[in-house]
Amino acid sequence: MKKRAGVLFAVGATVAGLVTAVPPAVSADTASAAGRAAARTTLTWTACGTKSYPKLQCASVQVPLNHADPQGRQITLALSRVRHTARNFQGPLLVNPGGPGGSGLSLAGFVAGSLPEKVAAQYDVVGFDPRGVGASEPALDCRPGHFSAVRPDSVPGGAREERDGVGRARAFAEACGEKYGDVLPYIDTVSAARDLDVVRRALGAQRISYFGYSYGTYLGAVYARLFPQRVRRLALDSVVDPTGVWYDNNIAQDHAFDARHKAFAAWVARHDAVYRLGGDPARVEAAWYRMREALRRSPAGGKVGPAELEDTYLPGGYFNGYWPHLAEAFASYVNDKDPAPLVAAYKNFGANDASDDNSYSVYTAVQCRDASWPRDWGTWHEDNWDVHEKAPFSTWNNAWYNAPCAFWPTGRLDPPDVTNDQLPPALLLQATEDAATPYGGGAALHRMLSGSALVVESGGGNHGITLSGNACLDRYLADYLATGEVPRGSGLGEADAVCDALPDPKPLPPERTAAPSRGSALHGLLGYRG
Repeated sequence: MKKRAGVLFAVGATVAGLVTAVPPAVSADTASAAGRAAARTTLTWTACGTKSYPKLQCASVQVPLNHADPQGRQITLALSRVRHTARNFQGPLLVNPGGPGGSGLSLAGFVAGSLPEKVAAQYDVVGFDPRGVGASEPALDCRPGHFSAVRPDSVPGGAREERDGVGRARAFAEACGEKYGDVLPYIDTVSAARDLDVVRRALGAQRISYFGYSYGTYLGAVYARLFPQRVRRLALDSVVDPTGVWYDNNIAQDHAFDARHKAFAAWVARHDAVYRLGGDPARVEAAWYRMREALRRSPAGGKVGPAELEDTYLPGGYFNGYWPHLAEAFASYVNDKDPAPLVAAYKNFGANDASDDNSYSVYTAVQCRDASWPRDWGTWHEDNWDVHEKAPFSTWNNAWYNAPCAFWPTGRLDPPDVTNDQLPPALLLQATEDAATPYGGGAALHRMLSGSALVVESGGGNHGITLSGNACLDRYLADYLATGEVPRGSGLGEADAVCDALPDPKPLPPERTAAPSRGSALHGLLGYRG
């Protein structure tokens, strides 16, 4: 989970502190008689609307730190919601932006405001900060400033530099163990999934619907495996490969992000009249690596060295709407010898603040606990140098991001098998060129979830593809949430339906600003690194 580029929407600004009266929740169980009431919610909701999401309400719920000891120590999860307004109430729709480590409080407002009004009105759209995240308590922050600029070059220049990188990773893991040793054994996906069932009960719902992006797809699949009878609808966008958790998935990302960086270079080359960096993609890519080397010798503005440059351009692998801004900074540095736009791009796309420190702490806590990672650094060394030779853009940057898992102070769990034949039809949505969750993950989960449907964005390279401007994809999502029906069979292999990708963006207009889009709003909430 990386810096969230674009505008972030804080949920903390309350409106009048109003406490809402909570009526009995209507059952969302379609097997029940219409109108039958479920248990009364145990939550107290207060108004916490923002300028962007004025209808938001907030609450909190206590969950066991250790679900095997439900009467033991309790921790707190922060919740948000936008209430239903339609008479046809379909129950709660829980939403998650991914991570692990992503806050979902504002996502509730975004989803409620982006779905067709008739569909959103039928749900209580509920966001949440998973255990350890954001407004939940305790919120992790293992080593504040771990990503402060200027970090060492992510690509080791020799054995000494690699040892220094290992030392930084070990220090982060040790700091986490020292500060949160009593909590870390319970920061994992299975525990977070069990939290969702506590939330379900607190909401007074017999069943929940769930809509997750990125890592949120894995969290949803795990919840569905643990509590299949509690799932009403399950929509998963940009699907994590559940067979590669987590070391293998990160290696796959390295290759995929290198391909997306090449796609960015090709886009810049197509607009050579604007950027003057060459009409040959290979020439453009070579210029980017020359810029990287120049920054190694002299960081731009004393802030942007090679590692920070990678942090700045990695978001372009998640969302091509950032390409025009990144290309402007690239061209200014190379052609005009002006580092100021690059420094500005770093501040917007790559720099980390306290919320990012929290997100990264939870990211490592979950991924390092969830599954086995190599303990022998020799394995990391060999694997990452092998991949770097083929995919140099972000391989070592990603290696150091995950390297604390080689030294994590807890034991490792075995990832659950999320194969499931007890669910109602699930809807999976996947872009063919997604770098963060490559296409094979969506295809794999489609095979594992009996009765699921796979909607493919052909040629799409963005991560997080619904409610981002593609009307075809949005129609499938809205129809599913409204009716529970999924498409069946496109005649195109494993896909049940295919949507064309949106066109690539255009360069910025002469005033060098672009109107905000739903895509940029969504990707500001999803963040990076899953």
